[in-house]
Amino acid sequence: MARFYRNRHVEWTFLRLKTAKDWVVAKFIGLILHWAKKLPPEKSTDIAEKIGQRLAPVLPRSKLAKKNMQLAFPGKSEAEINQMLRGMWGNFARNVAEYVFLDQLFDFDPDKPGEGRIDVVGVDNFLKLRDARKPVIIFTGHTGNWEILPIAASKYDLNVTALFRPPNNPFLAKRVLKARTTDNGDLVPSRAGAAWALARVLEDDGAVGLLADQALTRGPRIEFMGREATANPLAAKLARQFDCDIYPARCVRLPGGRFRLELHDRLALSRKKDGALDILETTRSINRVIEGWVREHPEQWLWLHDRWKIKGPPRKMG
Repeated sequence: MARFYRNRHVEWTFLRLKTAKDWVVAKFIGLILHWAKKLPPEKSTDIAEKIGQRLAPVLPRSKLAKKNMQLAFPGKSEAEINQMLRGMWGNFARNVAEYVFLDQLFDFDPDKPGEGRIDVVGVDNFLKLRDARKPVIIFTGHTGNWEILPIAASKYDLNVTALFRPPNNPFLAKRVLKARTTDNGDLVPSRAGAAWALARVLEDDGAVGLLADQALTRGPRIEFMGREATANPLAAKLARQFDCDIYPARCVRLPGGRFRLELHDRLALSRKKDGALDILETTRSINRVIEGWVREHPEQWLWLHDRWKIKGPPRKMG
């Protein structure tokens, strides 16, 4: 059987089938987004949320998401976990529908706070980072609609280069990349060489945005949501290399199709006796912040990553 799968003709056939499947899936999602855009944003996203909640029990990765919730909240009942699961899929479905409205969602007017879809907490921090003209790292997690944060930064003329992981589907990735482009700031795909690209931004006294809530197979071991997990130390490593500040930022989804964007004060960085930034402790601090966000609004976090799956020994952190 193994010899059969190694046959180059068989491999080529499977590759073509996968490519065809990816194309069909991307076209199907593109068609849904096309029709979604014909409706007002509030109506479109409300419908998407209801569909996501209704399909939650049968969606392919629901089993993993439910398992993760049970690991993180062992004291919650089955009914509470299922409600959280429906909420997560509803939030995720809204995010998908909101891709076609990203250029319309940010309507914050400093002179009329509370009147639009967006509330902003930490405006002074946005302005301070814009005017500082020195390297800075801003981290967030997959909470609320995390796509809005770079748009908010661009509205304050803060140019943020964001690291992102494109979908495995190449046709869908192209569409997502187009939707995520902002007037200011760039996107760096998460792949080999990404860290070098971010380093160049920081060398030029730029701002870098990172999603810091995913596991890294050979990353340092930390405690996350009461259980051992691996973490990505990239933010801490870059901060030590460029001696720059780290700021937490998040998006909270509010009732009525509204959002609250928060840019918090800079993170207190842990240092060793010689004054060098402590990568492990700083990575732990980042994840403690994200854990607090998850515990506050668990239905708004993306539970679809296998965060607590540990493979092999961790790398030693300097």
